Amino acid sequence: MNTPTPNHIQQLIRDSGIFNFKKNSKSKYPNLDFSDHTILITGAAGSIGSELAKQLTQCTYKKLILVDIAESPLYELQQELENNASINSEFILLNITEKESLSYLFETYTPTLVFHTAAYKHVPLMETNPYEAVKLNIIGTKLLADLSIKHQVKKFIFISTDKAVNPISVMGMSKRIAEHYLSGLNNQNKTKFIITRFGNIFGSSGSVVPLFISQINSGKPITVTDKSISRYFICKHKACNLILEIATFKDFENPVFTFNMGKPIKIFDLAKVLITFYNEDINIEITEVRPGEKLHEDILASNETLIPTTHKDIMQVKSKSDKSKNMKNLKELLKITPFQSVSEIKMTLKKYV
Repeated sequence: MNTPTPNHIQQLIRDSGIFNFKKNSKSKYPNLDFSDHTILITGAAGSIGSELAKQLTQCTYKKLILVDIAESPLYELQQELENNASINSEFILLNITEKESLSYLFETYTPTLVFHTAAYKHVPLMETNPYEAVKLNIIGTKLLADLSIKHQVKKFIFISTDKAVNPISVMGMSKRIAEHYLSGLNNQNKTKFIITRFGNIFGSSGSVVPLFISQINSGKPITVTDKSISRYFICKHKACNLILEIATFKDFENPVFTFNMGKPIKIFDLAKVLITFYNEDINIEITEVRPGEKLHEDILASNETLIPTTHKDIMQVKSKSDKSKNMKNLKELLKITPFQSVSEIKMTLKKYV
């Protein structure tokens, strides 16, 4: 397989807007019709949630409900969006794992379209805090999905990750279990559950890029865990464009979608290109692979195949297994407590994947 060229990586850097290049203009945002929908975004202050919110302000909709537990980032998003007086939106500080608060939210605002982006995403942190991964990524997702069915939400779009494919980490397993649970709800309820699965958001707070830039600015060596390690990357503008396009799809055979992200990029090559942007004499130091970290990620499991859609950058992921097996009884996961050891919780997660 050919690897991406430095020019390809440079273009990704420019598209991400992390430096002072001309950023994507609003004219590139999709002008889609959601005029029948009250839209709920969880994790609205995060990289994906906030970009979805910004792009939706260029679309038509009834109302935008922006939910996050992070107070300061939500406040910053509020200040940014409320400069446009025409935006009909609510900013709600809320923990989606709290049933009473979430029930009140659904009863008060009756959303019809849900974008569920809230999640814990940092692989090494979730390896040492697996209870929190289960609580938010699985139980929080289940609670949100169950309430969506109860309140007759039309579409529920779940933001997943390539780490959910053949998962070895707590984070990947928690997202995979959430995928299975949501897939099993389709064909049983009026709510359509859609899963979007893609790689790292280039330049987001959870990616390696801000870390590398910080290391360069401080004059320290850039640390790469393995010289051969690679990842799929996608610009958040493009990812959110495609997520919104999928939300308009009327008919689809399979609930899981993935995007054209090009070839995986070696993190070592990314580090070299970033150094050239700063024209600095910075070394690259090889450390070691962290707990839960793979050398390479996949976009498909061994029992899955890709099917093209009418959009050149969106593919359906078809599972060869019986769809009826996707539905999971989460009883054992619901009993997990913070008093259990990391190994006990991880063993339980492995039973479900």
